[in-house]
Amino acid sequence: MSLPQAFVDPSSIAVVGATEDRAKWGYWLATGALAGADRRQVWLVNRRAAQVLGQPCRPTVGDLPGTPDLVAVCVPPEHVLPVVRDALAKGCRAFLSITAGLGADEAELAALLHESGARMIGPNSLGLFNAATQLRLAWGNFTPGSLAIVSQSGQLGSEISGLGARAGLGVSRFYSVGNQLDVGAVDVLESLVGDEHTTTVALYLESFADGARIVAALRALRRAGKHALVLTTGASEGSRRLARSHTGSMTSALDVVDAACRAAGALRMASPRELVDAAKVLDATEPPGGRRVAIVSDSGGQGGIAADLATDRGLRAPVFTDRLQTGLRALLPAAAAVSNPVDLAGAGEADLQVYAQVVELVAASGEVDSIVLSGYLGCYGEDSPSLVDAESAVIDRLGDLGRRHRTDAAPVPLIVHSMSAASPAVARLREHRVPVFDTIDAALGALGHVTRLGGRPRPAPVIEPVEAAVPTPGYWAARTFLTTLGVAMPEARRVADAAGFAEACASLRPPLVLKAGWIEHKSEHQAVRTGLGPDTAAAVFREMYERLGPGEYVVEEQDTRPGVVEMLIGARRDRDFGPTVAVGHGGVHAELWRDVSLELAPVDRRTAAGMIDRLRSRRLLDGWRGQPAVDIDALIDAIVAVSEAIAATTGVADIEVNPIRVGPGGALAVDALVVPRTAEVVAQDVPETTGAIGHREPTEKQETSREHVH
Repeated sequence: MSLPQAFVDPSSIAVVGATEDRAKWGYWLATGALAGADRRQVWLVNRRAAQVLGQPCRPTVGDLPGTPDLVAVCVPPEHVLPVVRDALAKGCRAFLSITAGLGADEAELAALLHESGARMIGPNSLGLFNAATQLRLAWGNFTPGSLAIVSQSGQLGSEISGLGARAGLGVSRFYSVGNQLDVGAVDVLESLVGDEHTTTVALYLESFADGARIVAALRALRRAGKHALVLTTGASEGSRRLARSHTGSMTSALDVVDAACRAAGALRMASPRELVDAAKVLDATEPPGGRRVAIVSDSGGQGGIAADLATDRGLRAPVFTDRLQTGLRALLPAAAAVSNPVDLAGAGEADLQVYAQVVELVAASGEVDSIVLSGYLGCYGEDSPSLVDAESAVIDRLGDLGRRHRTDAAPVPLIVHSMSAASPAVARLREHRVPVFDTIDAALGALGHVTRLGGRPRPAPVIEPVEAAVPTPGYWAARTFLTTLGVAMPEARRVADAAGFAEACASLRPPLVLKAGWIEHKSEHQAVRTGLGPDTAAAVFREMYERLGPGEYVVEEQDTRPGVVEMLIGARRDRDFGPTVAVGHGGVHAELWRDVSLELAPVDRRTAAGMIDRLRSRRLLDGWRGQPAVDIDALIDAIVAVSEAIAATTGVADIEVNPIRVGPGGALAVDALVVPRTAEVVAQDVPETTGAIGHREPTEKQETSREHVH
């Protein structure tokens, strides 16, 4: 459902629980609402006060002279239901509930809203803010800007806002969605797609129910030219349930969230500070088009540290061409380093304009995608007042450079690290929208993050779900399922007794492999034997049959190709985000190495290749210590096929191919598991009522202070 206009620009507001006590929510909501009184009608409601903040009060919503477009509720938990019933009877259909700790009343509240067609943000919300419409119903104050904050935790959202304000980054909209009883974060995300005042969205979620819709909303934001930065904790609840496959035990909830972010063109951040640092860069420029960074410093030591940190952040400081180095030598002393990093070697102190001249020359070279200027700039005027004007002139020139490159198709962002945190020169850099940081690790950390946002997110491959035949349990059925996908498997026979086994051995090429097909993880149960020849096969079958009993056995030709690398492909359904696919280092030691990369399914060939490239074991596929390179294209084909199968076949819960043996001549799957979706699994796929996971419940009535909400 879309976000009602009442939560964006209401025509009238009623604050229930308004008070003059600054320690209570009613004060902050009332003062915030009255700040927009020249745009909308504001009514205050308090049972025990005839007047609040110089404004008349009514005892109940029902006593108001009109019907409020939006009702903000900040009363003790036991009074929330009566207030909502009264407002619904008045005709109100939009609510903001600050109150937490409703307990059993929350289910009744949800039913009331549903029956009446009303909408609510909260309960347990920190409030909302919209700079463009003068809408402020939250604790605290907000600096207007271009960052939208959508947070399941109100206090964490407030922290992001405060960090942003100190970094010169303001807020366009703020929505604390709280328990998401009705309005969820995804409703707000969808409303931000067309918001002209928002350029970057900060999203904090603890649970990702309706994950596919969240991914679609993040994709829409990216298509609209906006960037999304995501914070989370435990993440996808569904991913904490381990699948029966090995792959499920080797991936975490955060792996799935990261895959969702990659699919949507968003970034998962580790902390509010990291998020604000990245947002500060995005507020000034588009992400750079690549990882090539120029490092310019007035200190060799600082330049060297910056170069090391750049590599650690996934950036690359390429050696400049002879042409560019010659141009730099014309500006700098003979002792200056000009290959990258560039050490000004005192030239900046002799003539401050050298800072700008060097940066301009490097930016125009076409050899880098971004520039980091590190060191003393920003301190000259602070330490030597006679240099204020000269330093300001350089900063104005750098700011002009940033504006010129912001209009280019491929911007070359300039990031400044200054040893001063708050000098007038630093403030002037911020006025020019040049991102400036007081530590080099923060500067390069932010640049490394936003560089990952370059380019557009991949379009979601479209796979129509089908009610295809779901394989019955067992290895033979899994073989049949995979071969229909085009995944190659060894020649094999299904047998049930010694006579059938002897007949199968006669028709297959040794050495052979014997498997108890109904056992899922065969190595752990001694349900697989390899290297069988004419002299040993019968005895091995007899021993296994006597130990494990009757069942569906499979005998197949053993893959003896040289130069083979064992990999695994796994696919499963995450309860929140839907189908996923993973590839990793396979075989019996797969869980020891835990070398896996994961994406939302289905994937195309380009994405599958990227999954392989992220693996630590990637070099084994190119040939290691004299081994031949293997057929990576065949592995990519198998990844794509399995990803499409999990996305399209609604009756399948898990697919695991482990190992798939990849050699110079192709890929051959030699063990597999396909798990049907049982009625129990399908039931688990239904999202639970969304709650504020990790939020503490109040021990006293909500009426007192903001601490009783978050």
